[in-house]
Amino acid sequence: MRWIVLLYRVPAGPSRHRVAVWRELRRTGAVSLGQSAWLAPAAPAFVEGIRRAVALVDAAGGEALVLDADGHQPADQARLAAVYTDAREAEWTEFLAECGKYLAELDKEIATNKLTLAELDEEEQSMERLRRWHRELRLRDVLSAPSAAGADERLKACEAKLEDYTQRVFHAVGGQ
Repeated sequence: MRWIVLLYRVPAGPSRHRVAVWRELRRTGAVSLGQSAWLAPAAPAFVEGIRRAVALVDAAGGEALVLDADGHQPADQARLAAVYTDAREAEWTEFLAECGKYLAELDKEIATNKLTLAELDEEEQSMERLRRWHRELRLRDVLSAPSAAGADERLKACEAKLEDYTQRVFHAVGGQ
């Protein structure tokens, strides 16, 4: 695996420049190695995100240095992969927790017989947010973090529960 390392410096103020760079790097899937040092796989989707971050640094009057890296020793390569995979694992863990909340919410709506079209619209929007998040994580998770497969299954469970809820709402509002 080849890596990109971005080192940058932006003026101390205004902070919106630092925040904009930070957001772009996080959205890209880069991982912070320390203050103003970020790591990303050397794949086209990541290269484009790094390019956008460099443009933000430049626009803020800062300086950026983009390096190719692969580690000198096998242990270095393993460490870079571990840092990246740990970040993805944390994201998958958060995703799984959100899926759990979603399933609990649907269970609550069913238990309280809250079977309305307005509630269904809300739940469909929440499901779409989970699907979008899952797609984004899948794109960034180039090393297949351990929780990724479980997240796939949990998303399917959410989709199945929403389908069940949809049918209940359909019948409750007179859809037959």
